[in-house]
Amino acid sequence: MQKLTPKGRATRQRIVDGAAAEIRVRGAVATTLEDVMAHTATSKSQLFHYFPGGKDQLLLAVAEQEAARVLSDQQPHLGQLVSWAAWQRWRDAVVERYRQQGQLCPLSTVMSEIGRTPGAQAVTSTLIDQWRSEIEAGVRAMQAQGKVDAGVDASRAAAAMLAGIQGGVLVLMSTGDLGYLEAALDVGIAALRG
Repeated sequence: MQKLTPKGRATRQRIVDGAAAEIRVRGAVATTLEDVMAHTATSKSQLFHYFPGGKDQLLLAVAEQEAARVLSDQQPHLGQLVSWAAWQRWRDAVVERYRQQGQLCPLSTVMSEIGRTPGAQAVTSTLIDQWRSEIEAGVRAMQAQGKVDAGVDASRAAAAMLAGIQGGVLVLMSTGDLGYLEAALDVGIAALRG
C-alpha cells in the first residue's frame, strides 16, 4: 500500500466509507464510481489515485473494512467470553449488530460481486479465522473454569457456532427473519453449557 499523509489517509477513508454507504443503499453491482465520487465529493483523479485498480480495488477495501467491523462490533464481549453472562452479552451484541444492519450486508454484497478472487478469499478467510479463534478462546476459558466439559473439542464447537451464525445471517438477508440467528446462538451456547 502507498504511504499516505494524514490528509491522504482521511481522503482514502472518506472514499471507502462513502462506497460502503452507497453499497448499503444500492448494492455493490448498482453502485458506480460516479455514485461514490458524488457521495464523497471527490474527483475521478482522486479516486484513482487511492484506488488505481478502480472499482474492484475499492470494493476490496470496503470488504476489508466491513470484515473488521464485524469483529469490532462484537467487542469487548467477543474477547471476554469467560462467564455465561459474558456469552449472553456477546450473543446480544451479535443479534443487535445484525438487527441494525438488516437485510443488506455490505460485506456479503461486496464479496458476491468480487467473487472468488485471491483478495476476496483472503478477506473472508482472515475474518472467519479470527472470529473462530475468539470463540474457541472463550470455549477454552470456560473449560479451564470447569464450566464447559473438558471433552468438548473447542475448535469444532467454535466452528459450529460460527457456521450457525453465518447460516442465521444468510436467512436474515434472504427473509428479514432474525429468529434463525437468535436460535443458532441460543442453541450453540446451550450445547456448550451441557
